[in-house]
Amino acid sequence: MNAFVNNPSRLNWLYRYKLYHIPFWAAYHFMWWTVAIGNPFKAADAIFLTPYVMKFLFYVVFQALAAYFNLYYLIPKYLEKGRFTRYISYLLLTIVMASLLIVPGYYLSAFLSGKTMQEAYGNNGDCFYQFLGNSIPSTLAAMTLAMSIKLGKNWLQTQRKQQLLEKEKLETELNFLKHQFNPHFLFNTINSIFFLIHKNPDMASASLAKFSELLRYQLYECNDKQILLAREISYMENSIELERLRQNDNMELDVKIEQEDAGQWGIAPFILMTFVENAFKHVSRHMDRPNWISIELEQHGDTLTFQVSNSTSDVASRDVVQFGGIGLKNVQRRLDLIYTGQYQLDIQQDAHRFDVHLQLRLSPLEMPQPLQKIA
Repeated sequence: MNAFVNNPSRLNWLYRYKLYHIPFWAAYHFMWWTVAIGNPFKAADAIFLTPYVMKFLFYVVFQALAAYFNLYYLIPKYLEKGRFTRYISYLLLTIVMASLLIVPGYYLSAFLSGKTMQEAYGNNGDCFYQFLGNSIPSTLAAMTLAMSIKLGKNWLQTQRKQQLLEKEKLETELNFLKHQFNPHFLFNTINSIFFLIHKNPDMASASLAKFSELLRYQLYECNDKQILLAREISYMENSIELERLRQNDNMELDVKIEQEDAGQWGIAPFILMTFVENAFKHVSRHMDRPNWISIELEQHGDTLTFQVSNSTSDVASRDVVQFGGIGLKNVQRRLDLIYTGQYQLDIQQDAHRFDVHLQLRLSPLEMPQPLQKIA
């Protein structure tokens, strides 16, 4: 026991290859032998102290292999993708093959005990009988049990994930409401536009349009689980342009956006904006050297790469993760729940800069179909 505790690699190997399931299958088959014989001590004696242990091992090994082949290959490749005919065909073939491979265990046990099949198993010593009467029903029962456990576990995980998503959605909506109507942001933006009216009326008009579009998006267009990537990018661009108005001349802003057909892809709302808001909130305010923010977005097919970097100071770099925007920890939880296994997030920070690199696999957004006119 201590060897395994002190050596994590052995534990990882044990879990990676599901070897900890072996006791389960041994106990499962021992239970059936106990039911058939009627006494657990006689069952243990028949299994471990006679050549019939070979028959027992054949059941344990080949039924376990069949069950895992079904759970980790057939179900993900065929059943979960709706290819039901192929799944049922391959499942039946797997059951038959596993049952056939169990039958030699009867012959090997009889051979090791120095008996013929008839002597070892009486009138039930026929190969065909062992196949139809014992191995097939037993294999079918074992695979049904394994599928029930696996599907039940998946259902519980899905329910738990759904509950976490609902909880996270409520928390996020509260944070959004607090952030959307932040008086400091509203008053500063309106004040900047007010001064622009006299200085540059055309720019003021364009900024007011962006501000109106931003509020409309926040209030009405971001309540779904997925929105168009193009809308999220447009919102981000409008927010960046409004932030430009509030920055002084000692702040360099570099924005590069490269996308191909972003209109067909969906994304969870405010995933990208969290990192942008974080950069503007925690960018350094040096008076003696440049302050800067760099934002790069690339979208090719279903792959989105998003990078945000900003200069920072010692104090800001310590607090940036905990207090940035709606919180980088918050958005990472959302990524874990919504994009499980479909994203990579790398956050690096030091005394002078803060870097975020996000790679996300997008999914097409299903647009509502227009209502058909009834002739």
